[in-house]
Amino acid sequence: MKVAVFGQTLYSGVMAALLAECGHQVYWCDLFQQSIHEQQFFQDEAVNRLLEKQAESGFLKYCNFSDLSLEVDAYFFSFNPTEEHIGLDLLAQLQQRTIIHPKLMINASTLGLHGTEKFQKMLSEDDWIYLPDIIQEGNALPSMTQAEQLIVGCTRPEVQNKVRELLRPLFPRQQQYLFMPILDAEFTKLSISGMLATRISYINDLAVVAEKLGIDIEHVRQGMGTDSRIGLSYLSPGAGFGGENFSHDIMTLANTVSGTGVKSQLLAQVWEINEQQKELLFRKLWNYFNGDLKGKTVAIWGASFKENTSRIQQSPIHVMLNALWAQGVKVQLHDPQALAEIEKTYGHREDLIYCTDQYEAVKGAHALCLLTAWKQYWSPDYKLLQQCMQHPLILDGRNIFDPDYVKAQGFAYMGVGR
Repeated sequence: MKVAVFGQTLYSGVMAALLAECGHQVYWCDLFQQSIHEQQFFQDEAVNRLLEKQAESGFLKYCNFSDLSLEVDAYFFSFNPTEEHIGLDLLAQLQQRTIIHPKLMINASTLGLHGTEKFQKMLSEDDWIYLPDIIQEGNALPSMTQAEQLIVGCTRPEVQNKVRELLRPLFPRQQQYLFMPILDAEFTKLSISGMLATRISYINDLAVVAEKLGIDIEHVRQGMGTDSRIGLSYLSPGAGFGGENFSHDIMTLANTVSGTGVKSQLLAQVWEINEQQKELLFRKLWNYFNGDLKGKTVAIWGASFKENTSRIQQSPIHVMLNALWAQGVKVQLHDPQALAEIEKTYGHREDLIYCTDQYEAVKGAHALCLLTAWKQYWSPDYKLLQQCMQHPLILDGRNIFDPDYVKAQGFAYMGVGR
């Protein structure tokens, strides 16, 4: 098939690469007046390598909208919550083209409920389906190719056949597709995000209790994970979850539930627990120094909302920075990928030092706060930290360190629920 891909999300990059690898002729269309093939897709090297390989093979072509072939069989749309207007503008332009309808139209955008319906109204003669974004940043290709079952919003048998043919090289068996009405699929996507967020907030809530009781939440987490009904996925305590799409899904689901008149406080509490969790390390730091933070220097390792991405939307870094600045603290920040995004948001200021080396960030620091579990942070040079820091305090917002070992190196250690 000939497939046109629109959008610059990680999902669009993954699908463009995989569909091209399967032998489809993929046209990735530039809507943002910049060269798509020069972009880095959330620093995911595996996706970048596959994209480069398919571009060299000729199965993937980058093009402008005006150069897009009229013989495209399927259109793939993947936009973030803030880009809905871009999608609608694009559909208005497609209305003007001499396309022979119907075409397979795949909405893979994170727009919440009725998002596909809004698009469908623009080109109602086409075959619209909804394909939820299941991509996990930092594990992009496997999260798609290793999915046991694919949720697809589509009820018409003839359209289902088109979907199966498009995705057959990736999902060859009929039982790998779970077809349902579009609205049901959209609600399912939101519900999945809500369940994952509930697991995170639940373990964070338990961590607060465990810490007061002198219990190590890591033992509890491991014990819960041994139960096959629970498992360890999304059950790690920390400084709070983030991410634009994930957070948008949870807020949309909460608003949807409240809008129906159903008396459910669960999702509101999940969100509240998470927002409180983003303040956790600051509260620990405040208590440790008895509220005397003015003039101190704090090193922060990690700014992105999770490892292996440069995105900072809804990341705990924002709460941490503003709380520290309000107390007159100078921050020395390191992140392998997200410094440019932080600079776009906060610019240059005297109380924010951008550090390209993680040990540069700890020089003269009264405390080291870890907010993102990048692998390069897991085994630090403790002797070097001792030499560089003014005060040996480590606040571990992701529980990646061994508390006993860290303390044996001469540091004061504070984790989450430990």
